[in-house]
Amino acid sequence: MKKSLFSKMVITFATIITLSFVITATFLSYWFESYYFSQRKTQLSNECEFMAITAIKYLEGGVSHQRMEELIRSMGNLLHANIRLADNYGIVYAVSVEEDKDLIGSQILSDELEELRFGRSIEKREAHGGVFNNPTHTYIVPIFYKDMFKGAIIMHTSIEEIKEPLETFYEIIWISAILAIIISVIVIYYFSQKIIIKPLGKINYVADKISKGEVDKRVYIDSQDEIGDLANSFNSMAESLEKIEENRRQFISNVSHEIRSPLTSIKGFIGGILDGVIPRENEKYYLSLAYDETQRLTRLVNDLLDLSAIEAGQLKLRIEEVNINEIIRITVIKYEHNIKNKKLNVDVCLENDDLYAIGDKDRLTQVVTNLIDNAIKYTKEGGSIEISTTVRSDKIYVSIFNTGERISEEDLKKVWTRFYKADKARSSKISTGLGLSIVRSILTQLGEDIWAENKDNGVMFTFSLKKI
Repeated sequence: MKKSLFSKMVITFATIITLSFVITATFLSYWFESYYFSQRKTQLSNECEFMAITAIKYLEGGVSHQRMEELIRSMGNLLHANIRLADNYGIVYAVSVEEDKDLIGSQILSDELEELRFGRSIEKREAHGGVFNNPTHTYIVPIFYKDMFKGAIIMHTSIEEIKEPLETFYEIIWISAILAIIISVIVIYYFSQKIIIKPLGKINYVADKISKGEVDKRVYIDSQDEIGDLANSFNSMAESLEKIEENRRQFISNVSHEIRSPLTSIKGFIGGILDGVIPRENEKYYLSLAYDETQRLTRLVNDLLDLSAIEAGQLKLRIEEVNINEIIRITVIKYEHNIKNKKLNVDVCLENDDLYAIGDKDRLTQVVTNLIDNAIKYTKEGGSIEISTTVRSDKIYVSIFNTGERISEEDLKKVWTRFYKADKARSSKISTGLGLSIVRSILTQLGEDIWAENKDNGVMFTFSLKKI
């Protein structure tokens, strides 16, 4: 079964908090028990000082046996302990409870005597005590008089009786820990829902809608943290997808229009010939028109294929030394017929006879051809075209200027867009609208740049190349 992020978070945090509180509660329990036994030991030690003085007086004959037993009996009741007094041989001579009367005269200390003679107190926690028949805490304190070992005070206390006051404390600790765990889980549940789960749910909902084509959907989350940053990034991605979708639709619309126009013309011309509407003597003329439309359709398809290959990263460049000046000269000669027909004045100003750059010869020829062809098409009859190359540092700059109408600032930013034509009134037969887009894509692949700018009486396109 698939676990949600929410359940994983709650389980993880609840486990961490539970372990933390359990460890803390356990530590406090052991620490307080140790502290309590330490206080108990201090209390017993303090009372032993008084009992030791009385025991010495008893041994010296200054206190009666009855008085001695009354004292240790009252001390036993006060300390909740069974008290026994033993001499320097470990033989019991006084007890605090009637049940221990049979121990008087018996030696109960033997192994401990050596350590007691050195003035060391002995503390033991026995699993089974002979006195209480249950776990017992035994504390033995030596008695000295004038640096002479006179005996010992032996105190037995049931551990259960000692721990009885601790039970309440343990209950408070563990109940507090359980309540803290429950409250922590509730708080984690609430804030996880509010801070993470609900915002992620909104993002997931919008992502699902976008995946189904509703690219206008957005996520609205007022948060100044990483979730807010994620929502902003998601919205930016959605805006990009919306723009891509809009461009895709516009691209399909443009391609459909560009293909439909020549196909309609070809269909009309051939249909007219087949139906006999067009006179036989005019058939050749209309067939030539149909051929021109076929050529335009071929150029469009070729441009689309080139652009698709470039954008898909499938364009393989053959980097080599390229004489850019030679490419420009050959291209100008290739368009000599078009230049003469429009009576254009073409001025070619090249820096040096040969100027070598790093690039792909075929693709740079395509770049220069498209730019010169574009300049010829959009220059009015009798206008001028200026082509120049200049070198600055390690860069070569190729500029192609043509006189004519300037491009508006708004259109200047869009001339690189596929199928975009700044001159809306101009017939679509002049250009496919893909040339500049292909030019920029090729130069981008080469790591270079191209830009357009308005001059006083025309437009100039300039691109850069790396000089050898």
